[in-house]
Amino acid sequence: MESTVKSRFVALTAAAAVAGAFASAPAYARDQIKIVGSSTVFPYTQAVAEEFTKKTGKKAPVVESTGTGGGFKIFCQGVGVDQADITGASRAMKKSEYDDCVKNGVKDVTEVLLGFDGLSVAGSKKGPDFSVTKTQLYQALSKEVPVDGKLVANPYKNWSDIDKALPNQPILVYGPPPTSGTRDAFVELAMHTGCEAMSYFKDQKKAVDAKAYGNLVKDKCSPMRQDGAFVEAGENDNLIVQRLEADPRALGIFGYSFLFENQDKLKGVKVDGVSPTFDTIADASYGISRPLYLYIKNAHRTVIPGIKEFLDEYASKEALGRGGYLSDRGLTTLSDAKLKETQEAVKAGKNMSAPTS
Repeated sequence: MESTVKSRFVALTAAAAVAGAFASAPAYARDQIKIVGSSTVFPYTQAVAEEFTKKTGKKAPVVESTGTGGGFKIFCQGVGVDQADITGASRAMKKSEYDDCVKNGVKDVTEVLLGFDGLSVAGSKKGPDFSVTKTQLYQALSKEVPVDGKLVANPYKNWSDIDKALPNQPILVYGPPPTSGTRDAFVELAMHTGCEAMSYFKDQKKAVDAKAYGNLVKDKCSPMRQDGAFVEAGENDNLIVQRLEADPRALGIFGYSFLFENQDKLKGVKVDGVSPTFDTIADASYGISRPLYLYIKNAHRTVIPGIKEFLDEYASKEALGRGGYLSDRGLTTLSDAKLKETQEAVKAGKNMSAPTS
């Protein structure tokens, strides 16, 4: 009996804390939804915001492109009218980010799978055709690479230094900063996979235990070179597109939606013989792709006007379904069964489980 009473007291205390975050402000002190997060999810959220505003007549949500990591940092700062309601992400929330949310009172969050995005490597239509392996991408972009059995500072200046079949032109790749989920996904899906395919790392895997090997890959296969061959272009993927137009020798790394939207200017780079397309991303034959998410602060659902209607629009078949307006913008859509799961998750507002890593 005592434990039951204690549990009810804890629950009531938590609910009171959430209500208290809003109590100092008048009801509906904010009449615009605040959304932060991934630059890749940004154009999809912006499109939904436009439809939501057109259909409801409510003020357009404020949508800010902060990067996935930056979005989680803002989202997890707390509950209240001064805090963000929703964040978009191009990877799942990490345990450390979840713990930060909980520490700051953000204890009821719904995770929603939106669809899939390919991490395109692309260049100007005026430039040469490219076809690379993940190992060649690692060799081109990593701060250190194996040469003659030793890890050394990256010596490769031209693509043809890596393989004579590649173009004889300087390595110049524009990409996202460390705060971006696009960068996290590219490092994991391309850089780590590419480096682990090399003999040096295969030998190390046999020589050390699993934990030491994992640390080696993280430490030596993640850092990008800083000698000018790889250029961080910020969270604005449109800036990368502009730079590729200006320099046909350069390549860029960004979400497939930006390649799709700029097909008149850009062309995809084949990775392991496969071009980035809707079909190759959906069937996983294109090996650099990742899921996209929304995270919803459930304490805000009944306090900030318009959140329910906005989420209903986002999860609608007209938006997320096959042939919906988000697929027109480059989103690789969910299967019918997965879309139903997403719609149910949005409607139910189920609190997500704590990530394990």
